[in-house]
Amino acid sequence: MRKNRAAAISILFLLLGSAAWWVAAQTAAKSSPPDAARPAAAVITVPGMPAVVDPQNLYSEIGASHMSAAVSGALERVYVPNRTANTVSVIDPATLNVIDTFKVGINPQHVVPAWDLRTLWVANNAEGRTDGSLTPIDPKTGKPGASIRVEDPYNLYWSPDGRSAIVVAEAYKRLDFRDPNTMRLQYSIATPQCGGINHADFSIDGKVAFFTCEFAGAITKVDLVNRRVVGTIKLSKYFSRPEVLAIIAAPGKKPKKVPDPSELGSEICTTQGMPQDVRASPDGKVFFVADMMADGVHVVDAESFKQIDFIPTGVGAHGLYPSRDGKSLYVANRGSNEIRGKPAGKGSVSVIDFATRKVIKNWPIPGGGSPDMGNVSADGTHLWLSGRYDDVVYRFDTRSGSVDKIKVGREPHGLTVWPQPGRYSLGHTGNLR
Repeated sequence: MRKNRAAAISILFLLLGSAAWWVAAQTAAKSSPPDAARPAAAVITVPGMPAVVDPQNLYSEIGASHMSAAVSGALERVYVPNRTANTVSVIDPATLNVIDTFKVGINPQHVVPAWDLRTLWVANNAEGRTDGSLTPIDPKTGKPGASIRVEDPYNLYWSPDGRSAIVVAEAYKRLDFRDPNTMRLQYSIATPQCGGINHADFSIDGKVAFFTCEFAGAITKVDLVNRRVVGTIKLSKYFSRPEVLAIIAAPGKKPKKVPDPSELGSEICTTQGMPQDVRASPDGKVFFVADMMADGVHVVDAESFKQIDFIPTGVGAHGLYPSRDGKSLYVANRGSNEIRGKPAGKGSVSVIDFATRKVIKNWPIPGGGSPDMGNVSADGTHLWLSGRYDDVVYRFDTRSGSVDKIKVGREPHGLTVWPQPGRYSLGHTGNLR
């Protein structure tokens, strides 16, 4: 009898313990969010790079209210480099008037905010010549300083730690890392497979950069820590159709368009793509690449370094700019597939939703145009773009898509709006984070 009683008591305690474990497990399950809702792990960045505040949105610090003390006192201006006029036009955004024009170097391509936000640099690459230069602008006065001779500065970026200026020497398929103040050469990275190396963006941790290759139809991945090219891949709107890629890659001269074997009445464009601007998704997992020949935006997975999508936008997709809330991506469609386009092309702006990767709006330019490079106003209400072949600047209202036009110099290119929110600049016309 005592043995039976002891056994019953043991079983009771075992059941009670199991019940307590089950209740505890259920409580823990309810209190723990699913994987999708859990906070993202902190991003381990390269030394010297500012911390990533929100791993789900690397654009969290470019919101309208996040103005750095470094831009205090900067005049509200739009600086427009006029490539064939060798000048910079200065627009007062309050009046939409050009209030100043000054000479810079030969063939100014882009106006680039410095990493520390205290200087704007005009990249004068002097195409086909040897007298390229960088011209500093003081944003507190709006006036230029003495130019510094630099070989072929088509574009200009900054290492995420701020220790180097990265001069994109397009003609030489090379990246020159220079002192960010004196522009003295530190070292170079050759990019032999990247013909027409052009625009760039950086991984969320600052360890890797992705540079587009305009004349190779490709994108190159550069390891900034080990100072080497990781690889280069071709991009195509037919990326998911190997039979079409085989037709395009077949030797021999082909017409620009050939019949599509799988779609009666459709045609395949055999012309190689021309990738232009590149921009990271808010979580840094994929990169969007505008292609002015493919008339849309490629999507590349950052980790696997493979193309995973293509988004048709408009003729001559060129510049990419995130909205201030990090939810949308503005695509400037230049209106032409030609390097030297004509005025009044089929220019427009497409708006891509980052979350769905779908075009949710499209704003054509009344009468045609050639929207190229620029940026978003500090408050996010306007998108400013140069009209490359119409010698104007466009100001798009980001709520309605309506357009204002301001006459500037010949062939305006990579304009910047200043000041902009953010803690530091990664280069181009204002890739701030």
